[in-house]
Amino acid sequence: MADRIDAPADICDDMTPDQQRLIRDILARVVDKWSLWALTELTADGPLRFSRLLERVEGISQKSLTATLRQLERDGFVTRTVVVRSPIRVDYAATELGHALIRRFQPLWLWAAGRLPDFVAARAAFDARTEADR
Repeated sequence: MADRIDAPADICDDMTPDQQRLIRDILARVVDKWSLWALTELTADGPLRFSRLLERVEGISQKSLTATLRQLERDGFVTRTVVVRSPIRVDYAATELGHALIRRFQPLWLWAAGRLPDFVAARAAFDARTEADR
């Protein structure tokens, strides 16, 4: 398989179960519905005010964006800065860790975009088989 990437086994072998769980949690979070989109906006044009980010991540609710940004901040991907004035302003910016994640994710996105016809064909074939089984 040409796309196989070998990782040093000792990295994972030396991790505790808690460390492995943290890695799984972080990976699950960054590939959720909103995190990568929000982080991509912040790496492209950040820092951004909460309201500007809300406008750019179409379809996200204020509540979901708040939760997403809190998790990204907790994991070290974004910073939150409160500007005390009237009205109070909250800015978010991608950290170096956030920029590094997006730099590594972009090749995967481009790979998926280049394989889009394959995904469309696979889904159409699956749907046709599933429909025929009904």
